[in-house]
Amino acid sequence: MGPKIGVLSLQGDFAEHLAVLSQLGCDPAPVKTAAAIAACDGLIIPGGESTTIGKLIERFELQPAIDGLHRAGSPIFGTCAGLILLAKDIVGSDQWRLGYLDAAVERNAYGRQVDSFETTLDVVGVEGAPVRAVFIRAPAIRRVWGDCEALAEFDGQPVLVRQRNLLGGCFHPELIGETRLHEYFVDMCRREPA
Repeated sequence: MGPKIGVLSLQGDFAEHLAVLSQLGCDPAPVKTAAAIAACDGLIIPGGESTTIGKLIERFELQPAIDGLHRAGSPIFGTCAGLILLAKDIVGSDQWRLGYLDAAVERNAYGRQVDSFETTLDVVGVEGAPVRAVFIRAPAIRRVWGDCEALAEFDGQPVLVRQRNLLGGCFHPELIGETRLHEYFVDMCRREPA
């Protein structure tokens, strides 16, 4: 059995992440409590509604457990809303966030639901054909600093970034049968903590 990877299951598309991780032979766990989060080797914060997920993290007092994972160097992967919550700066917003990632993100920067689109991305560290990615009410990464680096770009802007144990993507890799970014994250979880 692979590493135990928790998927924050408060709101959003957590079921799709759990399904992909199951395909990869991991030990995926839908997590909703601090104890469940603390027992994981890594954590995925899924897409959904970032303000709702943030309020639920606060309501259920989950931030200390997530902070503990982060301090220990355990990998954390935020997709779409999860990326927003990981970022240190949310452009034009003072909404609650975890604030670990040296990045400024702008919510819904790629348009509304009707503006959703699919594309392919060349991803540093992922072999083979370009990775398929779906953008749905996606945030944009407007700026990165420190040791946060772009792993993929779209129209000259970063859309997938990594900073040590943190991975953040503007899009949804879990919705279209693309497994390679989850494989990349699972590999991060198998390595020694940063």
